[in-house]
Amino acid sequence: MEYKHHITAVTVLLTAVLFVFCFTSVGAQSRRGRASFYSKRATGARSASGERIHHDSLTCAHRTYPFGTRLKVTNLRNGKSVVVRVTDRGPHSRGRIIDLSYGAARALGMLSQGIAMVEVERVDRLMVPYRDDEETGMPDFEFNFEEMQQSFLKEMMNAKLNAPLNASLKNKEKRIKKTEAHR
Repeated sequence: MEYKHHITAVTVLLTAVLFVFCFTSVGAQSRRGRASFYSKRATGARSASGERIHHDSLTCAHRTYPFGTRLKVTNLRNGKSVVVRVTDRGPHSRGRIIDLSYGAARALGMLSQGIAMVEVERVDRLMVPYRDDEETGMPDFEFNFEEMQQSFLKEMMNAKLNAPLNASLKNKEKRIKKTEAHR
């Protein structure tokens, strides 16, 4: 009788473990497999989401992820990676897990290969390429605008007062040069 209780407990435990591993979040998983890419001739065609395909865009086709999901795709041969957005359904070829746009394939360095082994993982949050925290060590500048305004006004007045004097000096210099040129 005690033997049956142990079997029941082990069965319940194994079922719980399998349940946890089988239904983990898709975002927590990464898959490895083959990737292919769209031809440049696909530019202008409509994808399953309704968007037009462009060969320079960083988009992809995936069978299960919702449209708009961002995926990080890493080429296992050279280690290059790119973040793409799901806009289409596919690939429709057996043995492939993702179809990339021409631009994404170029970024991964797989154009000459045609098909590449990649790792695909969901990107939940993109890191913004700037710092959010406050900068430290920067000097504080204080401006006294009243003094600046007064010194600016003084310079302007001096320039206006000296302008006729400078003009008369320039006229004298021109006359001197003309007389020297005639001699």
